[in-house]
Amino acid sequence: MTPTDSILRGYLSDNAAGASPQILDAVVAASAGPAAPYGNDALTAQMRAKMAAAFECELDVFAVGTGSAANGIGLAALTRPWGSILAHRDSHIQNDEAGAPEFFTDGSKIVLLGGEHSKIDPDELRAAVKVGVGDVHSVQASVLSITQVTETGSVYTIDELRVLTSIAREAGLRIHMDGARFANAIVALDVSPAEMTWKLGVDMLSFGATKNGALTADAIVCFDPTLATELSFRHKRGGQLTSKMRFQAAQLDAYLTDDLWFDNARQANAMAARLRAGIADVAGVTVTSEPGSNIIFAIFSDELTDALHERGFGFYANRWEAGVVRIVVSFAHQATDIDEFVAAIRELA
Repeated sequence: MTPTDSILRGYLSDNAAGASPQILDAVVAASAGPAAPYGNDALTAQMRAKMAAAFECELDVFAVGTGSAANGIGLAALTRPWGSILAHRDSHIQNDEAGAPEFFTDGSKIVLLGGEHSKIDPDELRAAVKVGVGDVHSVQASVLSITQVTETGSVYTIDELRVLTSIAREAGLRIHMDGARFANAIVALDVSPAEMTWKLGVDMLSFGATKNGALTADAIVCFDPTLATELSFRHKRGGQLTSKMRFQAAQLDAYLTDDLWFDNARQANAMAARLRAGIADVAGVTVTSEPGSNIIFAIFSDELTDALHERGFGFYANRWEAGVVRIVVSFAHQATDIDEFVAAIRELA
C-alpha cells in the first residue's frame, strides 16, 4: 500500500484534511442570491474589515486560491528582477513551488541561507545583505522571506524574528512572511497577529487558511499601502482576481469569525504534542524536529514505515533522507486518532 492509498488515517499533510463545517456553511450561505463580482460585494468588504481588526491596523487583502500564488505575487511586488530574495534553503519558495516565485518576479534570484531547524542563521543573513551592494554585476539583496511555521515544523520566537527583521531593515530590505501555517505559530507563541507581523516590520504576509480548515482560500495581506495599486494589477495578471470572489471571502470571513482559525490551530498543535509524547520513548524511533507546531519529523526503520503503511497510516518517508519520516497532524485529528496511531507505532516498532 502506498501512502496516497491511506488518506483516511492520513498524516501526509494538513492539506489532506477536510474543511471546517463553519466554512462550508459560509460558502453555502454566500450562494444565496446574486452579489457584485470581482470582490466588490458586501461579504468581501466584511472579510477585509475582520482581517484589519485581527491585525489591529489598516491593511490590504487579496484573496488567492493557493499559497504559491500568495508567495509569488507578493514577492513580485517587493522586488525587481535584478533583486534577490534571501530565504532558508529549506523554504517552500525554494523547494516546492516549481519556480513560481522566479516566474512571478520575472527572474528574481533566491539566495539560500542556512540555519538549524530550518531557521535562518542571523550571522549568515548579516553577511548576505552585504554581498554585491551597488555592484551592477550582482543581484541586489531586496527581500527577506521568513517561513513561519518553518518547513520542518519549528517556530521562530518573537526575539528570533526581531533579530532577523532588524538586520533586514537596517540593510534596506523588504520583509515577506510565508505564513502557510501562520495560525499554528500564533497559538504556539501565544502572541497577537500584529506582534508577529507589522510590529516587527513585516511588509507582506502570505496568509494561510487552506491547511487549517478552509477549502480553496489563502490571502496576500499587505501592511504597506504604497504597494496596493501594484498588487491589484499583479493579482489580476496572475489569474487570482476571481469573478465570484465572495466564495473565497466567505471562507476567510468564517475562518476569522469566533476565533475558528485559532481553535483549529490549537487542536492541530495539541494533537501533534500528544503524538510526540506518545512515541518519545519508543525504542528505534527518534523524533528529530523541534516541538511547537503540528509537524513532526522522526527517524523510523523501513520495516516500521512499511508496516504502518500496510495498516493504512499515511505519511511521507525517505523524501528528505533515508529513514526520515514527516508526520503532519491537522485540526481534524482527534485524540482517538492519535492514540490509535501511537498504539500501532508502539506495537510495530
